[in-house]
Amino acid sequence: MEQGFFTEAQTIAFYSAIDGEIDPHPLLEAALRGGKRCYLPIVVETPPSAASEQGSQPAPAQSDRPADAGPLLFAPAGEAADREKNRWGISEPPAENLLAPDGLDLVLVPLVGFDAGCNRLGMGKGFYDRTFAFKRGSPESRPYLAGLAYECQLVEAVSAAAHDVPLDAVVTERRIRFRRISGEKPI
Repeated sequence: MEQGFFTEAQTIAFYSAIDGEIDPHPLLEAALRGGKRCYLPIVVETPPSAASEQGSQPAPAQSDRPADAGPLLFAPAGEAADREKNRWGISEPPAENLLAPDGLDLVLVPLVGFDAGCNRLGMGKGFYDRTFAFKRGSPESRPYLAGLAYECQLVEAVSAAAHDVPLDAVVTERRIRFRRISGEKPI
């Protein structure tokens, strides 16, 4: 990928593809060869006492969101052989040398569908929305969120809820769509 948001980023989060998601592994390999620091998400399990404290916040509309899963943290990608599957079947590296979301320059985000405004439909667990909630109030802040999708995943409109975090861009096999923020110009 020769886009500025990828070539200029030094700290990049990838994901482990599941259920037909675009596999970012070739980009991960290219980034490692280019000397970039590469990370994968780790689902943080919230202790039962913290999960009950979070109960005072309004619950998201989807009933399948796990009450005991907090935001994502990011661990060095490391070797594939060192990764283990979490309870959702997603391959994760060891939870060592974790990095907070705002320590990343770029996050490649999986998705099920998207619209022209870069609103994303995910798998329904809300991990990325909870992790990057701080970007709703400050959309120009790091990290840059870029979804990876096939053009056929474009839908007319994603019904975005108040807790949803839009992407900065969506990359497909045909083009890159950029979300427009007032005064922003595409990279």
